[in-house]
Amino acid sequence: MDAGKRKEFRQTLQALAARIRAADAQTEGERAPVELDQQAVGRLSRMDALQVQAMALETSRRRAVELRRIAAALARIDEGDYGACLECGEEIAVRRLELTPAAPLCIACASGK
Repeated sequence: MDAGKRKEFRQTLQALAARIRAADAQTEGERAPVELDQQAVGRLSRMDALQVQAMALETSRRRAVELRRIAAALARIDEGDYGACLECGEEIAVRRLELTPAAPLCIACASGK
């Protein structure tokens, strides 16, 4: 992969990471502990709040995983290994990287073939 394409993927990955961090910051309040105040909030409302909190925590966890994948992809760019499958060493198709820029595996290895 040429230097220009690597630079383009670096910018894409950095922008994606920024969007993920911004989205996570917007939902910070939803991840806060739900207070037990039965006079202000009824039992069903509290259950709804707990469910919203659980979904927000899981979404945040998934965002953290994606940020780690992006950080690993950026490290591979720095090391000159970006675009090579971590399993078989073959070149990952540019189209795959355009769709999933943090992809560490070629489509054959990712599908278990």
